[in-house]
Amino acid sequence: QVQLVESGGGLVQAGGSLRLSCEGSGNINSKDVMAWYRQPPGKVREVVALASGGNVTYVNSVKGRFTMSRDYAKNMVTLQMNNLKPEDTGVYYCNVMKLDVPYWGKGTLVTVSS
Repeated sequence: QVQLVESGGGLVQAGGSLRLSCEGSGNINSKDVMAWYRQPPGKVREVVALASGGNVTYVNSVKGRFTMSRDYAKNMVTLQMNNLKPEDTGVYYCNVMKLDVPYWGKGTLVTVSS
C-alpha cells in the first residue's frame, strides 16, 4: 500500500518562499513517476512539476521559481517555491503513478497574500 504525506504548507507574503516535502512509503521504486499538483480555490487540480527518469518538467507558470527534487533512497520529493505569487495559492498534493494507478497525499495548503 502506497502512502504519501505532505508537509510544509502555510501562509506567506507575495515574494516569499516555502518548501514542501512529501514522504512516501510502500512499494515505490525509481521507475514510478512522482509529481506535485495543486488545486487553486474553485479550480481544477493541475500538475505543477513532474519527475520521471531523472528529468523534471514544470508547468510554464512556475518555471524559474519552483524546483522539484527527488530523493530516491528516501522515497521523498520536495518542492522549493520561491518568489511566490497570490495565484500560487491552493492545496498542493503529492502524487505517484504506479502501474497506471495514481496515489495521492491528503494535501497541504499554501496561501500567498498580496
